[in-house]
Amino acid sequence: QVQLVESGGGLVQAGGSLRLSCVASGRTSSYYAMGWFRQAPGKEREFVAAIRWSDGSAYYDDSVKGRFTISRDNAKNTVYLQMNSLKPEDTAVYYCASRPTHFVPPRWPREYDYWGQGTQVTVSS
Repeated sequence: QVQLVESGGGLVQAGGSLRLSCVASGRTSSYYAMGWFRQAPGKEREFVAAIRWSDGSAYYDDSVKGRFTISRDNAKNTVYLQMNSLKPEDTAVYYCASRPTHFVPPRWPREYDYWGQGTQVTVSS
């Protein structure tokens, strides 16, 4: 079992920045991927970004490319999502997720085994 705890959400004006954190504990290993997803009211959960823990390879949805950066701290078992130039359409509950993999992290929520409780991000116009 892997436990994931997110933090760092909040209310920010359009154009502002936030940094989300997700701490992993339990049966973690070097060969897994961490992903960030988001879900707005009335919409399906969607992929935002993912990182392959073994080599730090990062992957982004086109909607956030150039604005968001995913990174990891091996010593702290923590993944971050730095969000810059935020837009009102970025408003959602943000979740981190994890799954074992040697390959490119998947973009579909159903492919992930473990989930955090979510953190709310609200961007005002």
